[in-house]
Amino acid sequence: MARLYLFAEGQTEQTFADNLLKPHLAKYNVFMNKPVLIAHARRQGRMHRGGGRNYMPMKNDILRFLKQDQAKNAFFTTMIDLYAIHPDFPGLAEAELLRRDPFERVVFLEQKFTEDIGDQRFIPHIQLHEYEAYLFSKLTCFEYLSFGSTQKIERLQTIVSQYPTPELINDGPETAPSKRIIAQFPDYGRAKSTFGPQLAEQIGLQSIRDRCPHFRKWLIKLESLDE
Repeated sequence: MARLYLFAEGQTEQTFADNLLKPHLAKYNVFMNKPVLIAHARRQGRMHRGGGRNYMPMKNDILRFLKQDQAKNAFFTTMIDLYAIHPDFPGLAEAELLRRDPFERVVFLEQKFTEDIGDQRFIPHIQLHEYEAYLFSKLTCFEYLSFGSTQKIERLQTIVSQYPTPELINDGPETAPSKRIIAQFPDYGRAKSTFGPQLAEQIGLQSIRDRCPHFRKWLIKLESLDE
């Protein structure tokens, strides 16, 4: 049996992990604790969580959990975005040289993250480029948000058809996956933490892993923790 702690950037990832990943991994004898919102600041002795934008509070939070549970069968992972990642993130300046290959870039950053944490039980996952890329895996999910949305879905299909995988939809401030979704479905922007996981449930974990290779590699690692 393996136990897993997951640090989520926001409530969307937290709910996704709890609703989809947790029951799936249990089939592989990997049991996830309640996903934790990652720390982003400590002010006046109080920890503030969610956002994942400041690196040191995030790092210290992970190290604290590692110290509290030192069992060999306890593992630790993350769901944080590459989009708008904090400038202090380890290796970020060097990773700019790899910007032409987003997959190579994100793997490099995950390696630097692993080295900085310094514990072999830590398995970081940085999302390419953000959680909403997964929602492009099966665009009919957006019928859940709005009936008669065929044209809006077709516009999103035009976008995703330009990329080999939804994970490569770029990370510009107006062209990131979430921005493109909100442009067609404004309601999503008003309730991302609710709609994001609900849409993923409509899609199903299998479709997401089929369309998103970086996500798939991470999920395979998690599935094999008890081997």
